[in-house]
Amino acid sequence: MKKNHRIESSGEVIGLIPAGGHGTRIGPLPCSKEIYPIGFNQTREGRPKAVCHYLLDKMRFAGIKKAYIVLRAGKWDIPAYLSDGKMLGMHLAYLIMDAPFGVPFTIDQAFPFVQEANIAFGFPDIFFEPHDTFVQLLDRLKLNQCDVVLGLFPSDRPHKADMVDIDPDGKIKNIVIKPQQTNLRFTWAVAVWTPVFTQFMHNYVKSHKPSFIRHERELYIGEVIQAAIDEDLWVEAIHVSKEAFLDIGTPEDLLRTAKRLMT
Repeated sequence: MKKNHRIESSGEVIGLIPAGGHGTRIGPLPCSKEIYPIGFNQTREGRPKAVCHYLLDKMRFAGIKKAYIVLRAGKWDIPAYLSDGKMLGMHLAYLIMDAPFGVPFTIDQAFPFVQEANIAFGFPDIFFEPHDTFVQLLDRLKLNQCDVVLGLFPSDRPHKADMVDIDPDGKIKNIVIKPQQTNLRFTWAVAVWTPVFTQFMHNYVKSHKPSFIRHERELYIGEVIQAAIDEDLWVEAIHVSKEAFLDIGTPEDLLRTAKRLMT
């Protein structure tokens, strides 16, 4: 039976986007990979469109008007390009990451500002469809009163992904991080969650920080979600697309993404 993890939500949905990576797999680039132009903006005179713009467009389509982008110091070209979010019809704010031990530590920088809101989370260097992905996720979050809902995509490269094991009703049983061999077919790339999981993640990274400082190991957000499942938080997933998402983090994947957007 589900434990009582209720934390009152303000009802607001805020976007939360990590942008703390070095981009070493694809570099050197003339700019941060999150604002690398890929494809063209159909609504602004065919101008080049930065990869992060696709994620923000999908958030805005779901009615999300505010987002925090957590940066690594030195990636000032991101706020220089996106500014306050006016060109996207959003309000954007920027935070600087602290502990360099993975995405959970990065996005936890936003905890004081988002702890009472529902969160829409995505990676700014990943391209995915459909356009209403966050609409689907938020509808499921509200309908089933979940703590977390993940958006699933098929994966043909499980050794690079968090592979997800779900039951027929969509409840997640297990998350396997980058397995070398597996029969699992689906991974996740986007998520929404309530203040329950925001608080859980904050407590988790705070209590585990000394270990990561000592061992200098990266913490994956999938590990935190699995820990939340083990603590009986209610985590579900829905299949949002029949196509794999595309990560521009390597030259090969950047080429695949460019080809898809040009067809």
